[in-house]
Amino acid sequence: MLPSASVTSSSQHAVIIGGGAIGLMSAIHALDQGLQVTLLDFNEAGSEEASSYGNAGWLSAHSVMPPVEPGMWKKVPGFLLDPLGPLAIRWRYLPRLTPWLLRNLASARRERMRSTARALRSLTVDARLLHQEVAQRAGVGHLIDISGVLHVYRSREHFKGDAFGWGVRRELGVTWTELDGAELRHREPDLDPAYDFAVQVDETGHCLNPGAYMQALDAYAQSRGARRVQGKALGFRIEGGRLRAVRTAEGELACDLAVIAAGAQSKVLAAQAGDRVQLESERGYHATIAGQTKVATARTPMMIADHKVIATQMEGGLRIAGQVEFASFDAAPDWRRAAIMRDIALKAFPKLPRDLPAADVKFWMGRRPSTSDGMPCIGYASASRDIVHAYGHSHIGLTCSVRTGRIVAQLLAGLPPEIDLQAFSPQRF
Repeated sequence: MLPSASVTSSSQHAVIIGGGAIGLMSAIHALDQGLQVTLLDFNEAGSEEASSYGNAGWLSAHSVMPPVEPGMWKKVPGFLLDPLGPLAIRWRYLPRLTPWLLRNLASARRERMRSTARALRSLTVDARLLHQEVAQRAGVGHLIDISGVLHVYRSREHFKGDAFGWGVRRELGVTWTELDGAELRHREPDLDPAYDFAVQVDETGHCLNPGAYMQALDAYAQSRGARRVQGKALGFRIEGGRLRAVRTAEGELACDLAVIAAGAQSKVLAAQAGDRVQLESERGYHATIAGQTKVATARTPMMIADHKVIATQMEGGLRIAGQVEFASFDAAPDWRRAAIMRDIALKAFPKLPRDLPAADVKFWMGRRPSTSDGMPCIGYASASRDIVHAYGHSHIGLTCSVRTGRIVAQLLAGLPPEIDLQAFSPQRF
């Protein structure tokens, strides 16, 4: 049986379900609002099992375009036939995925993508500065670099193939600097010279060690009075529209407020809170190459456009992250997909040794929480306004985590949110 929280009459107690980036930022900002906070998660903060551990580390205010593209429905047969392509769907999972997939493909209309981008921009803007402030509070300001990122292309013509997305970004106030081949080679001497054009986005930053960042945020929250309980939430006890407790396998955790921030596992809890959301586990992989920084490195974090992967020099090595795979939450990883990340690194950075020692290469797989329309769920639950949804950020969870955490804390405190949340309504499905 879980111990009941000691809640004073002057301070409400919030249980935050999920200790990843969204949950931790929600906890920190809930503490700022004077709430008592319990973090409930079955993983340790920053553990390798958590999606927050293995992302590409970008704090990308310009990452506003949904991954789905116009005409993508034509490619679905190829996704099914090629298990090692950039996007793959495991056959056994297709029946369950179909409703989500159909709505996802239907959202790939240009005007719909524009409206999605406008909404996401309200969450992503100033991300690097927001993270810099929180990281400094947590004593790990050195983990946040705010010097920008690159998108590298094989040619200017290749860049023009992405004209729609960059045009939408320009409409939303994103600016960039273009680099020709000579400038790019000067900036990134270890990058394959076949890449002859790049754009630099200055309003973007990156985290040098997401796992360590999560651990520091958790320690900071606990130093301010947050309590961490290891366990798994099963649902809620709601009486007369008011939340009384979060139910777990170990018993009830009494509380006044709750936040669903359980990432890809939030769907069942959302239903328990009265909302049926279209949320799927979208798998991503990375390969981190350690011990080779004197041989080759990415001096600037970069999106390698033709492979749709991100290369970031982390504290632990050069990380190549990307890929999209749909499978059941508990399905075994397909480590061939992580090996593809390693092989892309060898192509993009030809100075890396072809016979990389196995000890220098680490593979990882994580599960992005992705909604069918490419936007997160943020807002009050239907069953009770004491419960707040905060999940579904897909590829930009780390980027959006600070602003989402601020909004969650505002909702918990009964304050108006700092941005319009209509587009993110959990009831939109």
